Amino acid sequence: MNKVKILNLEIDNLSKVELLDKLRSGVVFTPNVDHLMKLQEDPEFLQAYSISDYKICDSQILLYASKFLGTPIQEKISGSDLFPAFYNYHKNNQNIKIFLLGAGIGVASKAQNEINRKTGRNIIVASYSPPFGFEKDEEECQNIINMINSSGATVLVIGVGAPKQEKWIYKYKSMLPHIKIFMALGATIDFEAGKLKRSPKWMSEVGFEWLFRILCDPKRLWKRYLVDDIPFFILILKQKFKFSITKEHKKKNPMSANC
Repeated sequence: MNKVKILNLEIDNLSKVELLDKLRSGVVFTPNVDHLMKLQEDPEFLQAYSISDYKICDSQILLYASKFLGTPIQEKISGSDLFPAFYNYHKNNQNIKIFLLGAGIGVASKAQNEINRKTGRNIIVASYSPPFGFEKDEEECQNIINMINSSGATVLVIGVGAPKQEKWIYKYKSMLPHIKIFMALGATIDFEAGKLKRSPKWMSEVGFEWLFRILCDPKRLWKRYLVDDIPFFILILKQKFKFSITKEHKKKNPMSANC
């Protein structure tokens, strides 16, 4: 199965190896539970998602949900796993030149230095940490576009949080003709710079990464995970129930499938 539908989003059913082999151009978004909930209520976010060529499962909870729905996704590919796999995969590919956009002041620059050290070349050609609220400042956005276009970058990695990063790509993608690959990867730049700690591997594998993130930043994240995202489980139950009813109806009335 190439795509798995969860609520109103079709997620690409790819392994990380398959994605790296396929990804030569396009827009990569990494949906998680928080994205799915925002997509139910934010039409601009849903519109931004319409331009993505790859929608990759970035949540163990979504992986569990896909199995519960009977259409299992084969692998969770978080942005923080995808990005290092991507730059190591292309470390000798001179056509891959990356611009980092996001994180706090000085963080993107530190991530740039760390990644270039790991890969042994300047695969990150430039970086910029925009000021808070930059997406509402058209002059600042135009300055960012000029920076990217003059950098020689062929890949843009933006990490300013959802839905801001996806909406920014949607709005300005056409003004970045040299960028072949766009990746919206949330806190990945912070992880690469060592600014944020990743959850222990076992927590990520069992679906408790959200708990680790709450403990690291409770003031900012408690409401997202403990209030805003809880209705997701109710919606999944509704999707499962609706699918079961439809399946049973088709069994009893096989001719209806051809109507």
